[in-house]
Amino acid sequence: MNTNIIRIENPEEKMGRICRVQKNSYTIRFQEQELPAKLKGSFYGEDPEHLPVVGDYVTFQYNRCGDSIILSVCERTGLLQRPDQAKTGVMQYMAANVDYAFIVTSLNDDYNYNRIARYASVALQAGAVPVVILTKSDLCSNVGRYVREVETVSEKVKVHAISALYDIGLDELKEYFSPGKTICLLGSSGAGKSTLINAITGKETMKTGKIREDDSKGRHTTTHREMIFLENDVSVIDMPGMREIGMANTREGIEDTFSDIGRLESLCRFRDCRHETEPGCAVRAALESGELSRQRYELYQSLGAENQRNYAKKKEISKWVKSYKKMNKTGKQ
Repeated sequence: MNTNIIRIENPEEKMGRICRVQKNSYTIRFQEQELPAKLKGSFYGEDPEHLPVVGDYVTFQYNRCGDSIILSVCERTGLLQRPDQAKTGVMQYMAANVDYAFIVTSLNDDYNYNRIARYASVALQAGAVPVVILTKSDLCSNVGRYVREVETVSEKVKVHAISALYDIGLDELKEYFSPGKTICLLGSSGAGKSTLINAITGKETMKTGKIREDDSKGRHTTTHREMIFLENDVSVIDMPGMREIGMANTREGIEDTFSDIGRLESLCRFRDCRHETEPGCAVRAALESGELSRQRYELYQSLGAENQRNYAKKKEISKWVKSYKKMNKTGKQ
């Protein structure tokens, strides 16, 4: 009898936040509950960019007896994205509405300056503040050198060296854990993402894995993207470990990361200066004087070229998909 009453009730439209995505299944956080959900039929055939990701706010029809139905995705403040590892041009949309991107890298064989610059560009493209967390500082004899080096990645990057084991530097991170903020954890497996959050919360909020002795790399402890809610209304998005992150649709993020080079380019005599043999080139003058390191400039060029290639692939694939859908639609008519 109660079932019949529920069936004839009008479904109520609510607003919640996506806290977990596993293939075609979604979990919505709503009033401290976690509700299973599926997409409304109209989502199918949409560009993947328009599908819900972890961190998205969505409207949905609440179903007390089973899967709620996701109706729409609310406007985003930003979207973390990257091309897939196969470099096909297909994009992976990772998380939305992130305030701080914690780029976690340990001070062992995991440390990689170029990869940090890539993460910073992706974070800035998504409107997030890149915060580089150098973990396991207790195992490093020259922490200051690494901090100074990471500070040269971008003037918009914040850097902290910590040791979760010995409670070193953790107090510096408290400023990011203010109520209502969303933090996304980026980095390789074994970099210390889970250990970091456990140390900050003071309990085993996230599972941790052991480090392989032969290469200092970690085992995967996170298999899907998931949002964890802390007691002070802070949301933490945990991501599977990524040893590589490609560039696509990140032009503005790259420009933000290398804003020093952008300023030099604006001083060139010619607007279309290629920084090769043109007179009055501020970039070449900075390279010759040592103001700008050649390594940094080459990294800027490399990321820009990679972004252009991958974004061109993405546009080509999108064009093909639209053409295929239009052809299918015409055929059915």
